[in-house]
Amino acid sequence: MFTSSLSSLVVAAIAFGAANAFFKVACSLPIVQEFVDPILSPGVASQHLHSVHGGNNFSMNQTYTTLRESSCTSCEVTNDLSNYWVPTLYFKDPLNGTFTKVPNGGLLVYYENRGNGDTSNGGAGLTAFPPGFRMLSGNAAKRSQIYPVGDTSQGGLAEAALKGSCLRYNTANSTGYDYYGFPTTDCEAGMNARLQMPTCWDGVNLWLPGSAHVSYMSGLDNGVCDDAHPVYLMHLFYEVTWDLSSFRSLWVPQGYPWPFVYSNSDPTGWGWHGDFYNGWDQTVLQNAIDNCNDPNNPGQAGGLASACPYLTVVDASVAEACVIKNIEVTQPQGINGPLATLPG
Repeated sequence: MFTSSLSSLVVAAIAFGAANAFFKVACSLPIVQEFVDPILSPGVASQHLHSVHGGNNFSMNQTYTTLRESSCTSCEVTNDLSNYWVPTLYFKDPLNGTFTKVPNGGLLVYYENRGNGDTSNGGAGLTAFPPGFRMLSGNAAKRSQIYPVGDTSQGGLAEAALKGSCLRYNTANSTGYDYYGFPTTDCEAGMNARLQMPTCWDGVNLWLPGSAHVSYMSGLDNGVCDDAHPVYLMHLFYEVTWDLSSFRSLWVPQGYPWPFVYSNSDPTGWGWHGDFYNGWDQTVLQNAIDNCNDPNNPGQAGGLASACPYLTVVDASVAEACVIKNIEVTQPQGINGPLATLPG
C-alpha cells in the first residue's frame, strides 16, 4: 500500500513551527467510500463520492449523539469518533476515457494550537469543538482561482487553504513544488493534497450554510480572529498523498495532458474540499489542548498523539479493522474501475 509517512514528515517540517503544540490523527483506510454527506445533504444521497474516515456510525442522518455511539474508528486516536471526508481522485485514461480510482496513503489530520488565542501566544486558550459542531473548507463547485495569491480577505484565505505540494525526489530533473488547483507534472513521491480548516467560531451556531459560523484567522494558520467569530478553535490541517505514479506509464511518456479528476467531476483541482463532523469527547479534547503542549516534551513537540496522556492511540492495523455499521448508498458498478463514467 502506498504510504505518506515520509512525505508527512516533510509537510510537518514545512507547515508547522516548533513553537506551537500539535498532535496528529492518522487514518490510513477510509471507513467507507459512498455518496453520503450529512452536513450538506442530510437524509439524502450526496452528489458525488466521498472518502470518509473516522467513527463507524457514519450516516446521512447522523448527529453528535449517534456518532458517539460508534463502536470503533478508522483513525488511530480512539477518543476521536469524528468523521472527516474528502472527494476521491480518479485517473481518466487518455486513450479510452475510463476512470480508475487512484490509491493514496490515507488521511492525516494535524490538530494545531495556533493563533493569538493560544496560550503560547499570550491568549486565554483554545476551545474544544462543542457537541454537534461541523464545518467545511473548499467548494465542490469551484473551478478556478479568483483571488490573487496573498489576498487576505476571507475569499483569498479560502483559496490559500487549498495549496498542495507535488512531492518529488529532488533530483536535477525532478524538483518538488507547491501548487494550487492541480500540479502540472507527475509527482513521483506523491501528490500531497492539503486542506486547512477555519479556526474562528462565532461561539453560538454549530452549523450555518456556507460555514458562515466560522472564519479563517488573519494569517490562515495563525493570527487573529475577526469580531464576528471571536472564539479560537484548534487549527485542523488535512493531507492526503495520492499515488499518481502508479499511472505514470499511461500518460507521462506519451506527453498526454493532466489526466486526473476528482469525484465531484473536477478536472481543475480547485474543487478540492473537506468536511469535519465533530465526534470528540469534549472533555478529552479540552484536556489535550490545555495540557499536551509542553515544548520540552519531545513527543508533544513532535506531534505524537501517544505523547499526550489524555489520548488513546492504537496501531494502524487495529484502526484498519474497523468496519462501517451501515452502508446506505451502494454503487452497482463499483467505484474502483475502470469505469465508463465517474461513480454516480
